[in-house]
Amino acid sequence: MDMVAVVASVVLGAAFVVAGGSKIAAGDSWPSQARGLGAPAWVIPFVPWVEIVVGAALIAQFAEPWAALLALLMLAVFTVLIGVALSQGRHPPCACFGAWSAKPIGAGHLARNAGLLVLGVLSLF
Repeated sequence: MDMVAVVASVVLGAAFVVAGGSKIAAGDSWPSQARGLGAPAWVIPFVPWVEIVVGAALIAQFAEPWAALLALLMLAVFTVLIGVALSQGRHPPCACFGAWSAKPIGAGHLARNAGLLVLGVLSLF
């Protein structure tokens, strides 16, 4: 089971690093998309950097299980934001992966996050 946890942690970490890096690369468009999704304004500047740090920790197997727990918490918050927007009939751009994910949110985004949450749980073991 150790190998499954390591692989899950590395894959999840890579997703977090790519997500954070793409948000930074998106420049000013990402913060406005994040606001459209419902993210609190005071959190927005920190999200990409926290994603990169958490992702790097997951890849390096550093600070386990805390990095995995923080990743799970962040994914849960992201999933709630998407779910709330969808329940209100809103379909703003995802903003999850910066410019790479400018299409409107939908059920597929919830499914993707569910898969990432599974990786987070697996990385704990």
